Amino acid sequence: MEHLRRTRRLLIDNDNLLGPRHAVSATRDHIQVIQELRRDAKGVDRRDLMELQTQYGEFLSWLYQDLGNPKAASFWLDRAMQWSQTVGDQDLTTYVMARKAQLAGDVADLVDVVDLAEAAQGMARPRSRLAAVARTYEAYGHALRGDADESERAIDDVRNALDGVASDPTPWGVWLNASYLEVHRAQGLEALGKHDEAADGYAAAIGMMPDGYHRDRGVYMARQAVSLAGARAPEQAAAIGMYALTVAEDTGSGRITNELARLDKALIPWQRVAEVGEFRTAFDATLVHETETDLI
Repeated sequence: MEHLRRTRRLLIDNDNLLGPRHAVSATRDHIQVIQELRRDAKGVDRRDLMELQTQYGEFLSWLYQDLGNPKAASFWLDRAMQWSQTVGDQDLTTYVMARKAQLAGDVADLVDVVDLAEAAQGMARPRSRLAAVARTYEAYGHALRGDADESERAIDDVRNALDGVASDPTPWGVWLNASYLEVHRAQGLEALGKHDEAADGYAAAIGMMPDGYHRDRGVYMARQAVSLAGARAPEQAAAIGMYALTVAEDTGSGRITNELARLDKALIPWQRVAEVGEFRTAFDATLVHETETDLI
């Protein structure tokens, strides 16, 4: 059991540094191993194995989400939600529900994102870290719907709660901090068309990030570049986009590639600017390379 827990932590560290491609098959294999072990396990061991299986399932959904495969991500989140019900760990079930809200936000699902986030808050312990995590995803849902006031109100609620939830003993959502919150505020501002403010917000969030989050920094820089293009700063957008492109090549993150595709389109009006042309050529070459690799 302890070996399986350590392996999951190593896979998470590997994903943070190298992206999802290197961890997907191993995570799937370990879910299969856990299912086989559960056949003969009894009592507490059987329950602990199901808890681990839920955790691996949620992590696998995240890997597919970062690969840019929301259908597979949703499938594994649904499995994790089903498995979590048999464990009896309310925090774990709440976390999976919050992740469903996050995924709905990633695919810009205007119908479900706020409802799922509110459902997670209803399941969470009052004033807990998980309640704040779900409220963060709700904030982005309001922005997607064009409700700037509700989005900012939700962000303020989480900002005011950060110090209070820092001591929450739950192992879920420990990455909720000022940087993570600022990323989601910037994401909401971009959805609302406030490109200048969004670009500044991403810059502030990236500056606060701790070391060791190579892939996530690439995601946020790609989003910052999109905001800069919207703010009509093409040279700066292209330069930051080039850095994000190197991270996409390092990690295989579909989230970065999807953002860079948005940037490529947004930069078309400035395609004759040297920096823009350099980025668009490099991005096209990367896409061709990935396609050829997939065929092999």
